[in-house]
Amino acid sequence: MNFLRRRLSDSSFIANLPNGYMTDLQRPEPPQPPPPSGPERSRQSGAQGAGGFFSSITNAVKQTAASAGLGEQSTGGPGRRARILLVVDDPHTDWAKCFRGKKLQGDYDIRVEQAEFSEINLVAHSDGTFAVDLQMFRNGTRIVKSFRPDFVLIRQHSFSMAENEDFRNLIIGMQYAGIPSVNSLESIYNFCDKPWVFAQLVSAYKTLGAEKFPLIEQTYYPNHKEMLAMPTFPVVVKIGHAHSGMGKVKIENHYDFQDIASVVALTQTYATTEPFIDSKYDIRIQKIGNNYKAYMRTSISGNWKTNTGSAMLEQVAMSDRYKMWVDTCSEMFGGLDICAVKVVHGKDGKDYILEVMDCTMPVIGEHQAEDRQQIADLVVTKMNYVLSKTPIPSPQRPTATTQPQSGTMKESELSKIPAQRPPPQGGPGQPQGLESDNPPYQQKLPGQDLLLQNEPPGPSATMGQRPSSVGQTTSSVSNEESLPSQQKEKPKKTQPHPQLNKSQSLTNAFNFSQSSFFRSSTTDDEAKADTIRNLRKSFASLFSDS
Repeated sequence: MNFLRRRLSDSSFIANLPNGYMTDLQRPEPPQPPPPSGPERSRQSGAQGAGGFFSSITNAVKQTAASAGLGEQSTGGPGRRARILLVVDDPHTDWAKCFRGKKLQGDYDIRVEQAEFSEINLVAHSDGTFAVDLQMFRNGTRIVKSFRPDFVLIRQHSFSMAENEDFRNLIIGMQYAGIPSVNSLESIYNFCDKPWVFAQLVSAYKTLGAEKFPLIEQTYYPNHKEMLAMPTFPVVVKIGHAHSGMGKVKIENHYDFQDIASVVALTQTYATTEPFIDSKYDIRIQKIGNNYKAYMRTSISGNWKTNTGSAMLEQVAMSDRYKMWVDTCSEMFGGLDICAVKVVHGKDGKDYILEVMDCTMPVIGEHQAEDRQQIADLVVTKMNYVLSKTPIPSPQRPTATTQPQSGTMKESELSKIPAQRPPPQGGPGQPQGLESDNPPYQQKLPGQDLLLQNEPPGPSATMGQRPSSVGQTTSSVSNEESLPSQQKEKPKKTQPHPQLNKSQSLTNAFNFSQSSFFRSSTTDDEAKADTIRNLRKSFASLFSDS
């Protein structure tokens, strides 16, 4: 203790502490009052020294726990309860501002933790426990947090071949931990391959027809070896899974098509081809909960990719046809709360559905703030619905051995129990006209447990059989006449006698449970023999005094 006091009072030790760490040691000492004299001075000095030392340790522990995210999860002051929302998005959008002032059922606040996929790690267990770790840099400061989110909002692509980022393992971990999210984690994982999503569009096209659901023609190649048949040119080749116009090449002739096939061989991935549509403009129809918007985008720079270069964007009226398209796409993968459909309107006057985007779609246009508020309202609604449901019990860890419960027996043992004789009418064991609701093999008369223990150990010993050495057992009792007549006849009673307190106290004295008499006597023979001898002596002494 003296060493710690000297060490903590060292000026070089305090100077090397981080800012705010053990602040009671770093702040200057206030001016001291005149020192008291006598024994009061010694008592005050001892109390101040011990109090200052232990308060330093307490503050250090509190600050360490707070930095690790182990403190009380509240945002509205002391005593406030909060639910943690993990938002996966880039730091350019402040989602904490969108959820400010919003509350959940039960007067819960919403604590927003925002990070990118590259800053997240997690560990999940099958019993339902998990922990999410964040390691990120904000304003040149490294921040480390560990917490358990109650809900997840994913606004960042979890897989992109163009950026060489694959965070599908985190999606699997969140699903393993059972964290609810918008959209569902199953749908987010299914959106990690665009041909897989396009297959769902093909299913809708076959159901609705080309008039109601004008899907663009597409050809899928699992690898470069199959890119032998020449399509109709010009054609657009899409390599792998990428976003924002990356990995898309316009091919004019079969020579360029052979060259791009060699590039696909280097990527070792799949590719798709679509006929090139000379577009007049493209349309994006988005759905956030029950809110719909449609935007028209016209290229100004002349690039065939309208999402590349300069373009003019304006909001257009929401038609029933547009609404039917986005509603149809929102039903895939069990339902999409947030989605958008991309459509190209060609110069031939026809519409072509290109693809569908999930909750990672960017917000565009003049109403971006409104769209983010709609997403926040949708998340609050989903959190209220999911968190109000009764949680599913976590799977239990299997035990090494399973002991039979008290009062339960197998059918093979029940077949060996002899037929029960009715008790004498009006006897002390049970009043007339009463029947027991318990199984008859659960009840035992005074001394019955002791008689059963005298049965020779062996695999054939079962409860309920009258032992062959009953005479030897009863002869060991000095006062046999004092036993009730029901014990001598040893009938099977369906309700315990009021005088069972003696045998119960005897059983409790030796720490015997009722289930211990149902166990097999093939093991621990020597220990059971000692127990029987002790029970004989105790039983004899008990009834000899009565």
